[in-house]
Amino acid sequence: MCALAATAAEPDASGLATSAQSLRNAVCKLDVLFPAAYPAAEMMAAIDGVVASGDEKALDALRFEALVKRNPLLNRQPLLFVQRHPYAYDHHNTHNISPGAPNENCHAKLRPGSALKIIDFSRGSEVRTILESPDGVIRDPCLHWDGERILFSMQKNVQDDYHIHEIRSDGSGLRQLTHLPDTDNVHPLYLADDDIVFSSTREPKYCMCNRHIMGNIYRMSPDGANIHQITKNTLFDRPTQIMPDGRILYDRWEYVDRNFGDAQALWTVNPDGSNQSLYWGNNTPSPGAVIDARIIPGTQKALAIFASCHDVAWGALAIIDRRNGMDGRAPVERTWPESAIGLVRDPGTANNAWDAFMQVRPKYQTPHPLNDSFFLAARIIGGPGQPNNPENRTGIFLVDSFGNEVLLHSEATSCFNPIPLAVVKRPLPIPSRRDFENRAGTMYIQDVYIGQHIQAVPRGTIKYVRVVETPEKRFWGPGVWGAQGSAYPGVNWHSFETKRIISTVPVEADGSAYFKVPSDRFIYFQLLDKDGMMIHSMRSGTVAQSGETTGCIGCHEDRRMAPPPTRIGIVPLALQRPPSEITGWQGREENFNYMTEVQPIFDAKCISCHDFGKPAGKRLNLAPDRNVIFNTSYNELWRKRFIKVIGGGPAETRPAYDWGSHASPLLRVLRNESAGHEKVDITPDELKRIAAWVDLNAVFYPDYSSAYPNHPGGRSPLTKAQIDRLSAITGVDLNRQFNHSSNQGPLVSFDRPEMSPILANFQDHNAADYVEALEIIRTGKRMLAERPDVGMEGFALMGIDLWRDQRYRTRLEIETMHRQAIREGRRFYDQDAIAVWNSKIKD
Repeated sequence: MCALAATAAEPDASGLATSAQSLRNAVCKLDVLFPAAYPAAEMMAAIDGVVASGDEKALDALRFEALVKRNPLLNRQPLLFVQRHPYAYDHHNTHNISPGAPNENCHAKLRPGSALKIIDFSRGSEVRTILESPDGVIRDPCLHWDGERILFSMQKNVQDDYHIHEIRSDGSGLRQLTHLPDTDNVHPLYLADDDIVFSSTREPKYCMCNRHIMGNIYRMSPDGANIHQITKNTLFDRPTQIMPDGRILYDRWEYVDRNFGDAQALWTVNPDGSNQSLYWGNNTPSPGAVIDARIIPGTQKALAIFASCHDVAWGALAIIDRRNGMDGRAPVERTWPESAIGLVRDPGTANNAWDAFMQVRPKYQTPHPLNDSFFLAARIIGGPGQPNNPENRTGIFLVDSFGNEVLLHSEATSCFNPIPLAVVKRPLPIPSRRDFENRAGTMYIQDVYIGQHIQAVPRGTIKYVRVVETPEKRFWGPGVWGAQGSAYPGVNWHSFETKRIISTVPVEADGSAYFKVPSDRFIYFQLLDKDGMMIHSMRSGTVAQSGETTGCIGCHEDRRMAPPPTRIGIVPLALQRPPSEITGWQGREENFNYMTEVQPIFDAKCISCHDFGKPAGKRLNLAPDRNVIFNTSYNELWRKRFIKVIGGGPAETRPAYDWGSHASPLLRVLRNESAGHEKVDITPDELKRIAAWVDLNAVFYPDYSSAYPNHPGGRSPLTKAQIDRLSAITGVDLNRQFNHSSNQGPLVSFDRPEMSPILANFQDHNAADYVEALEIIRTGKRMLAERPDVGMEGFALMGIDLWRDQRYRTRLEIETMHRQAIREGRRFYDQDAIAVWNSKIKD
């Protein structure tokens, strides 16, 4: 039969012969897979007859007959699927939950009317409903290894939250497994040992470039006991499959000194949360998101959706073979539609391409590979438009590698998540590498000189590894600052993260390092020279579990490489001693604060010349005066480019010395390496502090909380009305101050209102407009004195931030209770935690 299928099709105007040849090739493959069960000869003869007749509709009907009704991949067991409306469009492809709490973004975006169903092609495409939710949404089904039990997430109504449920395929045995209020729990998967993992918003933290709540991966027992967090990324982790080797394959959206748009790649993690590792795509600028990945059975390839940042979770269907690379075009074997492969970009070849896959038509979702040639997926039936529009209704399709796409089933709303209702081979469980003592983990680096962009650094140059944490965002407000994206509120000029230095540990002569790190922290590493200045920086994060020991071969090395050979009996020097201890930053551990760490140095050493009203201040003003969003010196250093940092930078890894303290003009002046500036009298400690600030990507605020969350920028002590009035009477548009790309410089001084440059055009200081403008600025000064902002002495949480802080601390207490139960061999459930929640949290 395959010889017949290999016959080239005759070109024809209608495309009938080409379409028929695609069907022949698929029939040939099924004949190879099922030689005794599939009627290949009958199907081939029927194809020949249809081609001879020239009847395209008859060919479509035959395609359904050959690839669906007679296909053992589909007619030997029913298909499970979800019927629901498409998710309402929102800011990002992960923003498809509808929190019941009215103070959360996306609240009340639920599109009710949903069901969990089965279709049986051996019974004439008979459809049976397992469970219906007329006022809610059912989503994310996962079939147990026995082919009988089904996990899913369900939000029963708009006041409810998404919770994990389980039901049998015959509709019996429905039970709810998660119950904690004000949490959304989605994307459940059965582990090899029958425990369950899922994404949850139980650690209430928010998108750094917007206001949406984020989720990480949690694990629980089969009955819902002992729920505990296993990933700690600051943004969103979404598990999609338990791989054949037992690891969890998941898509992860993260920020470490990079832009918002192309920071979503595929990762793996052990079921205990250890060994978090990149799978593919972390430095690929397009697609902006790689999601819903599943390993293709019997291969080392993955089937995934290539999506966009600012879209719902759909896009092109793609096959990735990471044996051909960890990024870019080479590992992408093919895409559906075929033209979409042209949108894949190699690292360093595209900027702002994170939404390129929005143009793809048709769009696919929730894929499920049957084998290396046949795949199930939800696909748009209609034409282009926003997800809420009827033409974007999706149906269940069979897609193959031969060019056939067959609509299997559709309904008035849409259909998603096709899964064969069959027994699945259970992976072997992976032994745990962690404990639940909440103690430190240990990390090692075999040789810091191995890796991308490091080979050119002479051995002996790297003296230290700095361990840095990027903490979670616990607060947000309506006021927005235009950083690389929208920051609610503003925290830095261009990037989104706050930073905390955990340790600075030694690198041995052979390039090895061995050190303790606090568990459950999202951390990254920087390589430093003898002066504590950065040579290279990691721009992704990692986490150590309590008691875990993990490590790297080098820095930004190829993740597929084996460790380099060493002489027998030679152990890296760092591993011949105990791990370096956690030391903090200058003996303390706290978020980095520009106003307390850096500004005092400028006050003592620089502003005698670099101040308002002085010649040197016109070139660079290093005064501490607070303005409408940051302060004068910070604004000047960023805007006038006296520092060279990555900000919310591109996806690709940068070369050593490309940015940071070594590359910044400010440090050349302070180190007395710049001609044209008198010698600067600065101590080694002061120089290290400024270098550390630059190498931390020049952050400003220590936290996302704010005393003025509803004001412009989320930081200004002046209201929008006061900003507009000050703009009107001075003729300067102060609204431009709240975006880094249009900011005109430090126009206002709340410390010394009379020195505000915005008043410079007034010749008559008795003029009514001058008096009014000065009084508005003085009002801002009084506000800051009465209500200091975060990072200033006297700051206190207020309003909804008090509630958010208490909620976060209560959730942390509940997490601790679950872990304590695991240590003690007890079972602790959400129902037990609800009493704690209700006693501490008020609506």
